[in-house]
Amino acid sequence: MSKDKDFWKDHIREGAVLNPVDRISEVLFGLIMVLTFTGAISASTDAREDVRELLWAALGCNVAWGLVDAIMYLMNVAIERGHALTVIKKIHATKDAGDAGKILKNEIQPAIASLMKDEELSALSSRLKSLPEPTKKHLIVGTDLLAGVQIFLLVFLCTFPVAIPFAIIDDLALAMRASNGVALLL
Repeated sequence: MSKDKDFWKDHIREGAVLNPVDRISEVLFGLIMVLTFTGAISASTDAREDVRELLWAALGCNVAWGLVDAIMYLMNVAIERGHALTVIKKIHATKDAGDAGKILKNEIQPAIASLMKDEELSALSSRLKSLPEPTKKHLIVGTDLLAGVQIFLLVFLCTFPVAIPFAIIDDLALAMRASNGVALLL
């Protein structure tokens, strides 16, 4: 491995991918929230003005949830990278290959760590020591911010397909059925 100063930047750029399972979960949570509001529409009112207020509340709820979800994603990225930075700095600071191997073994999943031999841990720690030391400037990068915006949009935009029937259909019962049908399709 070379001591290329762009190693960490390139590595982080590769890793900035949204986990599909996490994102699907967040979209489902957003749908559940908007369905909570649309369900309240049928239970609480027949007045169009009340329906509009509840739809605005659903929209506001998903804006807040999208912001929270995006911020939590960015915090998680920063915490994970900060931890990795700390581990690599500890490995760089060790003088003994055995100590570096112990640090690595503590970071690897136990099932995998139990299969690794001391020589393999030593070789891996040597390779890590040959890398340039990472800096804090890579904790959050532009692609992470873009991913945060994408997360916000996913959660926020999932509100509209379920809410649109209430905006375009005057019959409240029919709008409710159409909204629930759209939610089932999503």
